[in-house]
Amino acid sequence: MRRFLPDTFTSLLVCTVILASLFPASGTFADYFGIATDLAIAALFFLHGARLSRDVVIAGLLHWRLHLVILLTTFGIFPLLGLALGFIPDTILPQPLYLGILFLCVLPSTVQSSIAFTSMAGGNVPAAICSASASNIFGMFLTPLLVGLLFSVGGHGGFSLDALQQILLQLLAPFIVGQILQPWIGGWIRARKKILMPVDRGSILMVVYLAFSKAVVEGLWHTFSVADIAVVVVADTVLLGIVLVLTMFGSRRLGFGKGDEITITFCGSKKSLASGVPMANVIFAGQSIGAIVLPLMLFHQIQLMVCAVIAQKYAAAAARSGPPRNRPADQGRRQPGLNSNKASGNKKRRPKRSAVHLPKQDDDQLLTTCASMAFGASTGSAAIAILRGFMASGILRRRSMCSRPFFSEAAVTSTWSASWKRRSKARLAMPR
Repeated sequence: MRRFLPDTFTSLLVCTVILASLFPASGTFADYFGIATDLAIAALFFLHGARLSRDVVIAGLLHWRLHLVILLTTFGIFPLLGLALGFIPDTILPQPLYLGILFLCVLPSTVQSSIAFTSMAGGNVPAAICSASASNIFGMFLTPLLVGLLFSVGGHGGFSLDALQQILLQLLAPFIVGQILQPWIGGWIRARKKILMPVDRGSILMVVYLAFSKAVVEGLWHTFSVADIAVVVVADTVLLGIVLVLTMFGSRRLGFGKGDEITITFCGSKKSLASGVPMANVIFAGQSIGAIVLPLMLFHQIQLMVCAVIAQKYAAAAARSGPPRNRPADQGRRQPGLNSNKASGNKKRRPKRSAVHLPKQDDDQLLTTCASMAFGASTGSAAIAILRGFMASGILRRRSMCSRPFFSEAAVTSTWSASWKRRSKARLAMPR
């Protein structure tokens, strides 16, 4: 039952929402807290850029088919499913919550949980690192463009160039600076992941507190009922289920292996809370984003619980079928039932040669064949012996430059023969 319980970060998110509902930030305190939140978001994306190794990106780019499938799922299939949910009447799914679901569908994939679940299930971890990282990099450009496109199509307002400028300044610029400094500080940051984790999670909690404070001041909990929240939970669950089925069975139809299937399933079905909340704060600046990030927060918890169960199923199936291919520690193990040469005391046996099967013949034909083979072998041997004798006697007046002068495969050169004494020694050494 522990896998169905919320993790520590989700519990902190719930506590932050409760704190914002009871003690919302307002007035001057909210203004200063907003400035601190912007700085925390910049630090978050700076750490993202500094942690991402370029070697991982270069190695992962070789598997372009897998990354293309994940990107098409993240920024293609998800938005189409989000548009399909727009046919639900406003009486069932209120419009502000639907906009939150639509915003959820255009977000990039999460990094940490995608890699963790891929590793737990025995998938292609390097490809998962590259795909999740590339999804977040492309998401800085694609998410604002998709928001402008989908929201304007639905008549919910478009996307302004000022928001794009804010994203480039607040999110992309720190990321690029982190990538530039990565060769010098990347190893230090990756080695101190636990120490710097409060910066990651703290910045997200600050954005959530500020967003829900504004929403509570504007009457968020008076606008939506428990039934509306339940509808969002059902919509998030159905959305996640459809994408999981499409990625799992679609990767098999496309001919990917089991490791790549696991990577596509977990990287293609995730949505990033760490990138989504700061983007919502920038894209919808000056608006109440509590209702927009609420579906994302619920989806975050649902995807963690469902994917944890799927990862355990994959791991159990791999344990039943045998040791995974990606574990180098298992490659040197001796398989049970096979005794080593040292333990058995037997010498290394040569592989058996396959027998040559001759066509069926009568006795007379068999004798004739054997006689002809023996005659040919004896004739060839005699010819070679005569040739060696002529060479040893000096009649050919030529000798070999090799260390073995009369070796049968030695090349005969155009130099004159050796002395008579040397030829005599060679004649005595030849078998008679």
